[in-house]
Amino acid sequence: MGERNHLSVPGTVGQPKGRWSMLMGGTVVAILAAGFLMQYVRSPASKAASEPAAGQARVGAGAKKPEVLARVADDSITYDAVAEECVKRFGREVLDDLIHRLIIQQACEERQINVTEQEISDEIGRIAKRFNLDVNQWLQMLQAERNISPIQYRQSVIYPMIALKKLAGEEVDVSEKDLNEAFVRNYGPRVKVRMIMFDNQRRAEAGWDQVQKNPEDFEQLAAKLSVDANSRALGGQVPPIPRFNGNENLERAAFKLKEGEVSGVIEIAPSRYVVLKCEGRTEPVVTEIDEVRNTLYDELKESKVQIEVAKTFEAIKKKTIVDNYLTQTSNRPERTTAAQGPNGAVQPASATQTKSGGQSARTSKAVDPAKGTSRN
Repeated sequence: MGERNHLSVPGTVGQPKGRWSMLMGGTVVAILAAGFLMQYVRSPASKAASEPAAGQARVGAGAKKPEVLARVADDSITYDAVAEECVKRFGREVLDDLIHRLIIQQACEERQINVTEQEISDEIGRIAKRFNLDVNQWLQMLQAERNISPIQYRQSVIYPMIALKKLAGEEVDVSEKDLNEAFVRNYGPRVKVRMIMFDNQRRAEAGWDQVQKNPEDFEQLAAKLSVDANSRALGGQVPPIPRFNGNENLERAAFKLKEGEVSGVIEIAPSRYVVLKCEGRTEPVVTEIDEVRNTLYDELKESKVQIEVAKTFEAIKKKTIVDNYLTQTSNRPERTTAAQGPNGAVQPASATQTKSGGQSARTSKAVDPAKGTSRN
């Protein structure tokens, strides 16, 4: 294809979701994935913090649930009707959150790991300080911009992170090479580009042909042809591309371009191709690594800790047997089909079932979400 030869990205797994940040490397994606998985994990250490204020009604463990939640003229809306509707709308998400909570809790109990309220408060203070805010300002910002209450933040974000850090257990090492690469990535020159993204090779080649005929119309073509919604709305404008960004082929192609030049078709991930137009280089503001060494070290250490946290969470998930009757899934190696579980729920069945439908003698324990314990 000559000038249009593709540049493959070795080792790239999965497709980007259309967001430019996801093209810049897999590490952030892995960390975010783990973060979303534990977003609503409940902390036993923060149980006291979630108690309602005096005089407030309670619905939960140890409290009598109301039979009727509302009346509309002569008709009643019952607690069970609301609960059933909630399960239909949000059941999978909430159940996943409860499962992840128990996975972390059980791992901590097994290792005799405890997270105190003071540790949670100290961590919140440390994070707030990084953003030059006091704790109240930080919590107010989370509430306003992320709709995360202080209680939810303590028990759904901070507790799981501290617990998983303790479970990971090992100190991370930040080498001089890590520091140098981070310095170049964060403070070195970057290539300013506009980008058109395509979702298959045929469209990419056709789009490249249009760009070659009218390179001065690159911005208009990006707005018309790109499948990336964020950059398409900006005429293909994307953040300048740094070195060591996690996508070697994108970096290599970008840094070969001179101002005004258009790249060939670059394959950046499976079913993701881009064409770039160079608009010059950025000028470094910081030129000496010693000016920012401490900041870089802290950022790299935190990043590596988050990677270890994500790995730890994946590891304990894999070794914890989970039967999810709502989604009809199980990670038991011997389970291959589905059968009725407790209370008529769908339960994965043992591969050792007889042809007549008899179940294996092995029974699983059902989880009581309200108590975080199991019942036979």
